[in-house]
Amino acid sequence: MKKEELMRKAIALSEESVKNGGGPFGAVIAKDGEIIAEGANSVTKDHDPTAHAEVNAIRKASRKLGTFDLSGCEIYTSCEPCPMCLGAIYWAHLDKIYYANDRKDAARIGFDDDFIYLEMPLRPQERQKQMELLLSEEAKNAFRMWEESAEKVDY
Repeated sequence: MKKEELMRKAIALSEESVKNGGGPFGAVIAKDGEIIAEGANSVTKDHDPTAHAEVNAIRKASRKLGTFDLSGCEIYTSCEPCPMCLGAIYWAHLDKIYYANDRKDAARIGFDDDFIYLEMPLRPQERQKQMELLLSEEAKNAFRMWEESAEKVDY
């Protein structure tokens, strides 16, 4: 499939999601023009704030391909990914992101993606959500264990 067809599929998923009581977001993961997985926003339907279209598609693609590394794949999403989804896309090692609406479009209809993007570069003590560093030295033990483990799988 051509990239425009793949994006039209993501857009169709976003429209279908709205019709079925979900949020207005859809995503498609493709490899060499072939759809590997699809996802739609199911935050309110699943009572899961992480059930964004991109995350749902990444989960399906990872299960289908049997790997957490989606290198060689691209994502087509009906809207510029929110910070959580962008992080998931980077962690999944997707090669390229195509998007239709942008975060300003999402802000205009009440989604706070842009607000979160603005919070990200701030120091923790400057963010609107209070953050407090707690038991840092105790938590470092798990990091030491990971560092020394011969059985770890890097990702």
